[in-house]
Amino acid sequence: MSEALSDAPEFPMARGRSPFDPPPELDRRLHDEPVSRVKIWDGSEPWLFTRYEDVRAMLADARVSADSELPGYPAQSPGIAARRKRAKAFISMDDPDHASQRRLLTGDFMVKKVERLRPRIQKIVDELIDDMLAGPNPTDLVQAFALPVPSLVICELLGVPYADRAFFHRVSKVLIAKNSTPAESLAALEELLAYLGGLVKQKLTDPGDDVLSRLATEQVATGAMTVEDVAAMGQLLLVAGHETTANMITLGTAALLEHPDQLDLVRDGDPALIANAVEELLRYLTIVHTGRRRVALEDMEVGGQPVRKGEGLIAASDIANRDAGAFPEPDQLDVTRKARHHVAFGYGVHQCLGQPLARVELQVVYSTLYRRIPTLKLDAPVEDLKFKHDMVVYGVHELPVTW
Repeated sequence: MSEALSDAPEFPMARGRSPFDPPPELDRRLHDEPVSRVKIWDGSEPWLFTRYEDVRAMLADARVSADSELPGYPAQSPGIAARRKRAKAFISMDDPDHASQRRLLTGDFMVKKVERLRPRIQKIVDELIDDMLAGPNPTDLVQAFALPVPSLVICELLGVPYADRAFFHRVSKVLIAKNSTPAESLAALEELLAYLGGLVKQKLTDPGDDVLSRLATEQVATGAMTVEDVAAMGQLLLVAGHETTANMITLGTAALLEHPDQLDLVRDGDPALIANAVEELLRYLTIVHTGRRRVALEDMEVGGQPVRKGEGLIAASDIANRDAGAFPEPDQLDVTRKARHHVAFGYGVHQCLGQPLARVELQVVYSTLYRRIPTLKLDAPVEDLKFKHDMVVYGVHELPVTW
């Protein structure tokens, strides 16, 4: 099941002909070598897990750590390693620290609370579509629609001025780029921490009805957290809160436009079908395409493979979501499939905190965009699109569309 270290291939791997499918080598490993060594940027050779059940088992195992500062942790890039060392967010912590910080935000992302945001999200989506229809045709769906939707939502939720979006979009791109140097990543991080720290200080004296105001008044004012602690938490929520959903909007749209039979179902679908479609697109596309990273805290066994303490572990959730053992005919996009058990949001205690918000945003978008613009189509061949192979969140840099 394992292989000689010198034979370990570079990871992440190159995609094949279809930009919507995981790399062919991942598919081969899923079937032939479900647990194997890979080589990453720093020369280390962590274990790669490709089977659905192994990925879930590893991510739920208390004997593995998400602590990015531990020796052997397989960071995605030099830049990401540097910024996580500078400002550690709770996704890079283990319990009890992880649980205590996450608990501060659980109420803000509860399903019932997020559902109350649905009318506001619907209004945002409708207004942006109005602007698109009144604007230039063709247009770039990323800038005209996909990026503004989650940016507006997360700004209102956190209490970040949307007028500052050009700034945080710019620094976010640096923070999630695989080729950003440590110096570039740290400079972008310092800019964002300083900006958010300034907002937190303002909210100490002039709080509003938003997450940063609540954290400022309940945590900073009482001495439980520092301004920078809250700023670090805020940068995670701000970057993840707009980048992931924006990419799912554009990549999901591109995939549906390439599968017109599935697009027809979504366009005419009732809320239950739309909810199904969201889960299936999350499974099929799995935009977290560089794997979820962990390190072993002790000698153990996962998927039949002995793992030593201090060895890096990578859960390849994109190919795990194409495991036929969990999803029959996994390479087919089928919006009627019951796919809620996918691992696109991770699994275990570190699964995505914001998944209820992402689900509502995507449900509103997919139920509205194609219905209101039924003639929407790509204005360039799929093979000419610039996909985000250079980012840790997969998507397209631009999506030219017309109608």
